[in-house]
Amino acid sequence: MYLLDQTRLPTEELVLEIRNQAELVNAIQALSIRGAPALGIAGAYGILLTASDWKQSSEPPDWPALRKELEPLMNARPTAVNLRWAIERVLRQALDAAPATRHDAYRLLVQAARDLHEEDEERCRRIGEHGAALLKDSGRIITHCNTGALATGGIGTALGVIYAAVMQGKAVQVYADETRPLLQGARLTAWELQRAHIPVTVLTDGMAAALMQQESIDCVIVGADRIAANGDTANKIGTYQLAVAARFHDVSFYVAAPTSTIDLDLDSGRQIPIEMRSGEEVLSLQGVRTAPEDVDAYAPAFDVTPARLISAIITDLGVLFPPYNLKESLGKRREL
Repeated sequence: MYLLDQTRLPTEELVLEIRNQAELVNAIQALSIRGAPALGIAGAYGILLTASDWKQSSEPPDWPALRKELEPLMNARPTAVNLRWAIERVLRQALDAAPATRHDAYRLLVQAARDLHEEDEERCRRIGEHGAALLKDSGRIITHCNTGALATGGIGTALGVIYAAVMQGKAVQVYADETRPLLQGARLTAWELQRAHIPVTVLTDGMAAALMQQESIDCVIVGADRIAANGDTANKIGTYQLAVAARFHDVSFYVAAPTSTIDLDLDSGRQIPIEMRSGEEVLSLQGVRTAPEDVDAYAPAFDVTPARLISAIITDLGVLFPPYNLKESLGKRREL
């Protein structure tokens, strides 16, 4: 498996060769690959690394043993539901086909991983189309973290909406939050948008409210790592304060995510596990210490935005508006 190391962008485009599950887990935890949909795709292909000795084996598949072996990968980023969801789905799809040998099972796992990858590309396209319909012919948009091609298998979620709007001829100006502590907005989103020739301005996370106060901002569009059944949404730390500022300034706040990111087993955001990161990510910046020695740091990777602050949730099945009952809404749309 080959991954573009996102920790080296924008100054260097380095491709990592991932040879086993341990290396993939390290890459995920180091954020060399990140973004909920992209993590799901990596997890799906990661099964093939873990089950590589099944390729030529005529023995019957041992599914419980394989699943147990995959637990470290499934738990590598606990907030992002797509990682575990994708692994469980690929395993279930291959298991349901009842292969007689490990060789046959491996071929099924390969196909299931490819199917999931292709589906994510299509989900992103649909999210983009549905979301672009919400945007004016010209406007100013704030986004947070990175939600484009680097974070998905297609054009992206929140950035996918922006790309789709531009392809429809709409003129947008994007303001990308820097996104502390690891600068995914400044390093990754600005890099993507610049390559796509879309006007982008980087601002620190603490500047967004002032920008809304001083300039005419049309909307905020962010992604998601997990959405509960009531619409509460976990996303990169800093999203919640952006939603609060948007509500105060009467700016629409949109969440764009595939339906695979919606966790209907969780009733509310209070049940979403929040990953805590090393305090060194807050106390230093790209290896340079920025705080005194022996001080503490608060370092959650994500926060939860209450559903009442979200103007709409843009999914591959369409746009959902409050009040949110995602079990009912998604059930009806899937039937259609």
